[in-house]
Amino acid sequence: MKKGLILFAILALPSIAYLLLRTGTNKYKSLEIYGPKEPVSKTVNGKIVVDTIYHSVGGFSLLSSDSVVVTEKVTEGKIFVVDFFFTTCKTICPKMADQLVRVQNQYEKDSNVVILSHTVDPTYDSNSVLKQYAESHKAIPGKWYFLTGDKKTIYDLARNNYFISATEGDGGVGDFIHSEQLVLVDSKKHIRGFYDGTDYRDVQRLMDEIRVLELEKTN
Repeated sequence: MKKGLILFAILALPSIAYLLLRTGTNKYKSLEIYGPKEPVSKTVNGKIVVDTIYHSVGGFSLLSSDSVVVTEKVTEGKIFVVDFFFTTCKTICPKMADQLVRVQNQYEKDSNVVILSHTVDPTYDSNSVLKQYAESHKAIPGKWYFLTGDKKTIYDLARNNYFISATEGDGGVGDFIHSEQLVLVDSKKHIRGFYDGTDYRDVQRLMDEIRVLELEKTN
């Protein structure tokens, strides 16, 4: 009994911590914005003020597991979680998929949250292969998208939009990205967090921080 209570306390602490972040009607602890930052000077009321332009995730056009073109429009005004995987992976990818099932189930009825999973092996991961993989994880259409397309396009998204890999490459034949990272992007397309998609507690932190972004949207 005592061990059970201790385990519950350990798992509940992240959620409790984030619930306590909101100490007033419009007060909460904001999340960091990741990526390059560019200072820009502008004049406000006759005074020069230095503002910051943050990196924003760019547009894309890829094919879903249903062979439908999916663009950045599916993320407009929404919070989204991004990962890069391949269906034949036997190490980190199955664990990441299991954790994303948790995210999907937690926010199943929240239309403001979507998941984008990109294959890094588009040669093998055809639309039909992705569809079977999506179905095996009970992915909800319109909630969890499995995406494929030109390899160079996908790898450019991974490196230059989501900063998922520090390695250099051009998406060529010998180029390969294999990362356990999940990326959290807010409704303004700013990156707000990176998480170990194989780690239960880090994914719990991701889910808690989605709540923080939702508070941010309402204030």
